[in-house]
Amino acid sequence: MKKTIIASLLLAYISNGGIYAYAATQAGEQAPSSLDLVTHSQEVDSLLENNQAGYSLQPAQSQAGFKAWLPDLMQTFNAQPEVAAQEARRIQAEFSIKAADQASYNPELGVNYQDASDDTYSLAISQTLDWGDKRGAVTRIAQLQVEILLADITLERSQMLASVIQALVDQSQSRKALDFQQQQFASSKRSLDIARQQLQVGDLSSVALQLVQLDVASRAAEYAMAELDSIAADADVLMLLGDKPTAFNGFMGSLSLPISRQIDPQLPALRSAYQQVMLTKLKAEQVKADTSADPSISLSVEREGDENKLGLGLSIPLQFRNNFSDTLAVASQEIAIAEQTYLAQERVLKQQEKKFYLTMPRLTQRYQEWRELVLNSGHKAASGLAQQWRAGDIDTSVYLQSQRQLSSSYLAGLSLETALYTSWLDWMGSSGQLDAYLHAQLPSSSVSNHSGSGQNTSSAKY
Repeated sequence: MKKTIIASLLLAYISNGGIYAYAATQAGEQAPSSLDLVTHSQEVDSLLENNQAGYSLQPAQSQAGFKAWLPDLMQTFNAQPEVAAQEARRIQAEFSIKAADQASYNPELGVNYQDASDDTYSLAISQTLDWGDKRGAVTRIAQLQVEILLADITLERSQMLASVIQALVDQSQSRKALDFQQQQFASSKRSLDIARQQLQVGDLSSVALQLVQLDVASRAAEYAMAELDSIAADADVLMLLGDKPTAFNGFMGSLSLPISRQIDPQLPALRSAYQQVMLTKLKAEQVKADTSADPSISLSVEREGDENKLGLGLSIPLQFRNNFSDTLAVASQEIAIAEQTYLAQERVLKQQEKKFYLTMPRLTQRYQEWRELVLNSGHKAASGLAQQWRAGDIDTSVYLQSQRQLSSSYLAGLSLETALYTSWLDWMGSSGQLDAYLHAQLPSSSVSNHSGSGQNTSSAKY
């Protein structure tokens, strides 16, 4: 009989009795006295029917998406100095392309005078020809380096956004836990008042009263620890976003599988490494261009005494002592190193992908099962726990144990919810898909307002 009562109450507590004190506090009501247990039960049922409970695990709140808070968050995020630095780096990279697309050699002007029996004056101009296309090689490298930079910025933004949203998730979850522990502490103090009244009339032993007192002390400690966790979470958000308030209310209903499950070079997390391979190939071409024998032509005018002379010259470097073959070999080996580096990063990312697609469906299934049991089962049984304990049908130790089980059930739901957020954010951030995904969730007006940010720059490029 006792096991049946505990099991049914465990399933129903989170959706019913456990929320009364918090909901009453939000509404400015007084907590029920120990003599109003029947009225307390009826009010709890009424709260459930009217869906006035204050926890975010209720269906309407847990299905919240991005529209309510994402535009303000992105505006705050794009105003951060780190993001402004990314935009400055992008502009600097564009200037580097213009700098690279300039002539490799400038002409040289020479003037000469000889003091002899016949004074000699000469004027010469020479120009080295870019026969090996050094300018083209440098320009192509600069262009690819800009592409690499934009890919790095896309990945950085995704990782930064994942950290920011994870901090908001931790803050939200810690506040839920804090509110719950506050309610549990208040409930345990009411139970202690009831226990003292029962001791006075002889319905409860002094040992049972001590058990209730120990439970109150334990609840106070748990409330204090929840307060510490909430303070730490608030501090993390403050460090990342400053003191501007963010109306974050979760996006559990909007969690979805990533944009792409295909691990290919176009995935933001791999794009930079893949382009590094292309960069080493271009640098090998640049080495060939730099070590090529570029000829020089010259035109000179000379006056010796009364005689005028015109000269035309051509010079070609002779690469006999050093043909730069070892330099070319070093550049070629860089290609092999870059290829292996890319393959290593690809292997790590594939393992992360397998972990995500193994973890996410299982967590989702457990979370859905938990919600169905908590929100849909045991509705009628939750309000009877205190009544049966006061009537003597439940021993005090069993009553306190059932309360602990109910608390564990609620906190387990919070842990599942946090794990879902963390798993999704970790993968979307490490794979570099989060920036583009969140950008797609913004309303069209918000997108236009952020057209100058690094986010839109990277999205437009890829």
